[in-house]
Amino acid sequence: MTQTTLPPVEKTQPVSSPRGSISDRSRAERKLGWLLAGPAFLVMLLVTAYPIVQAVYYSLFSYRLTDPENRSFEGLSNYWVILTDAVWWQSILVTVIITVITVAVELVLGFALAMVMAKALSSIRPVVRAAILIPYAVITVVSAFAWAFAFRISTGFVNSWFAWLPGVSETTDWFGGQASSLFVICIAEIWKTTPFISLLLLAGLAQVPDVLQEAAKVDGATAWQRLWKVTIPNMKAAIMVALLFRTLDAFRIFDSIFIMTAGANNTESVSFLAYRQTISRVEIGLGSAVSVLLFLSVVLIAFSFIKGFKVDLAQARGDR
Repeated sequence: MTQTTLPPVEKTQPVSSPRGSISDRSRAERKLGWLLAGPAFLVMLLVTAYPIVQAVYYSLFSYRLTDPENRSFEGLSNYWVILTDAVWWQSILVTVIITVITVAVELVLGFALAMVMAKALSSIRPVVRAAILIPYAVITVVSAFAWAFAFRISTGFVNSWFAWLPGVSETTDWFGGQASSLFVICIAEIWKTTPFISLLLLAGLAQVPDVLQEAAKVDGATAWQRLWKVTIPNMKAAIMVALLFRTLDAFRIFDSIFIMTAGANNTESVSFLAYRQTISRVEIGLGSAVSVLLFLSVVLIAFSFIKGFKVDLAQARGDR
């Protein structure tokens, strides 16, 4: 059985305007759009562009906040120091591990929850959706504190509840090693952000035409075949957006690590490394260089997702 998707529709130029030009109405709408969005765009540009430019500028200097008089231009030496340091690559490894595990689990759980919300009875659907989205409404710091308290020996209940599991006892120190600490951090992230992915995937499910599902049923396709051959191919844009947004967010993880381990036991992420260099050690030059490398990593991830999925978002939303 082949994948079932809507056939592409050939784009045509408006009859009222010459080829390669836009109509007066489209030009007026574009002008109105810039007038409405222009102020917000300028504010966002100032809020985001200025710190990025400043970070790039500071990254070229040997600059310690407690000794500003001895600031000296070093060029790209800060980047060389970072990229040749094992601490940087350790933080990259930790960040990638957290990102891969959390995003993969959240995609599976989020899709399942999206199916539940889509198939729930209309009478209980609002209650089901509200219950599923509650974790996402909790502030990340509050969520991190809650999970930290649950797994700590002195305040938690996890050890007493799950002492029957192999390797778990009343004295198990979940934050005493790297693997167990990362496990708790990943659990907290999955619980907190799975509703976000489920919400995006629910919107994608709503875009799958019912006529394709009915046609697949007529052809004798099972529920599993309809899922893989009809539903998922027509949700490619929604899946890409959900994975992209969540991957970028997971790669910049800071709050949970700061609350639970403070970077101990080799649980330091890239964002935490930037914080430690800039705030704790007041090394503005090195900290800015780490921030720039983090920004470039995020840009590379976004570019890879967009190129890898090869999704035409304009066609996916119906602009044909």
